[in-house]
Amino acid sequence: MGLTTLKMPQLGESVTEGTVERWLKAEGEMVRRDEPIVEVVTDKVNAEIPSPFEGRLVRIQVAEGQTVAVGTALAELEIEGATTTPSEPAMAKGAVSTESPAAPSPAVRAPTPTKVQKVSPAVQRLAEKNGVELSQVTATGAGGRLTRDDVVAYLSAQGAAATADAGAAAGPARSGAREELVRVSAVRRQIADHMVRSVSTSPHAWSLREVDVTRLVEYRDAHREDFQATHGFPLSYVPFFIQIVCDALLDNPYLNSSWTDEGIVLKHYVNMGMAVALPDTLIVPVIRDADQKGFDDLAHAVNDLATRARNRSLRPDDVRGGTFTLNNTGALGSVAGQSIINQPQAAILSTEAIKKRPVVVDDTVVIRPMMNLTMSFDHRIIDGLAASRFLNQVQRGIEEWSPASIRL
Repeated sequence: MGLTTLKMPQLGESVTEGTVERWLKAEGEMVRRDEPIVEVVTDKVNAEIPSPFEGRLVRIQVAEGQTVAVGTALAELEIEGATTTPSEPAMAKGAVSTESPAAPSPAVRAPTPTKVQKVSPAVQRLAEKNGVELSQVTATGAGGRLTRDDVVAYLSAQGAAATADAGAAAGPARSGAREELVRVSAVRRQIADHMVRSVSTSPHAWSLREVDVTRLVEYRDAHREDFQATHGFPLSYVPFFIQIVCDALLDNPYLNSSWTDEGIVLKHYVNMGMAVALPDTLIVPVIRDADQKGFDDLAHAVNDLATRARNRSLRPDDVRGGTFTLNNTGALGSVAGQSIINQPQAAILSTEAIKKRPVVVDDTVVIRPMMNLTMSFDHRIIDGLAASRFLNQVQRGIEEWSPASIRL
């Protein structure tokens, strides 16, 4: 018998940390291979992490509610055939490559000041806003990680808590009928950090197109009952839009790219992110190689991912590797909005609500089902001309759509 380490996995592109929401096994319990052992939340997904080994959970190193970097040692398991090695330090192996491995550490350690701390962008911004020298702040997070609460505690000790970000100061909860302080969940805080990071990373530009969706509406209305009877779930507009958008992305590859220090990486495949709104969060599962899938396969993939997202049963691989995001905000009643880019992608396209409106066709005013397409894009990569060409192609694909356009 020997000991092995369970680490914090990377639960999505650009995700650098996760929060242990709940341990599903207690110390001393046996765990089967692929049996869920811990629930982790990030700004992208809530996931039950399966154990890669069969054995006994010897020691939990990260407590519930703690946020740690990808690669951090979460727990030790005793398994048959493993060689016992010293426990790995609670640090992000690969996430912060400038630090040397540390000695084994217990799950609860005394706070110690560090000369070089690992910090998230949100913590860095909070420190800079308040003029805090991070080397003076005591880090209490796992593996010496400096948390937002550490900075707030330092500010409080220095008498500067009033200058902390709204909602960051850990003051007493307000009571009474006029105000209520709602504690921020781990996943909401990570979403907030991700959104702020996206806006500060990419100069967002925005564009809108008004699209006539008469042909799609007529086809869906004529076939929705047969589709429901055959497949067991409703026929939505999303698979139609995905096929049209995939064609446009392959013809306009800069919309399907990422910015790096070495240059712009063009993706000649489409992993379509599909935003799914939940009561307390937003998740973007990914349809891999969406450009290669037939219509029925896309419809099943959309229904499967949306259902599992709402049931909180997505797997880590379900939220990794997206190259472009489609946001069906029309399902929520929105008619125009500006979405924030899902880093490190170059753009996000929103399909808004379909509304009957008067429009001019051949000098005659007629009533047509109209929809707005809105797109936020990274102006470092995409200029207005490239964005317009892409949107024009998507608009033509929708307005000139015919049953012959379906790829089965």
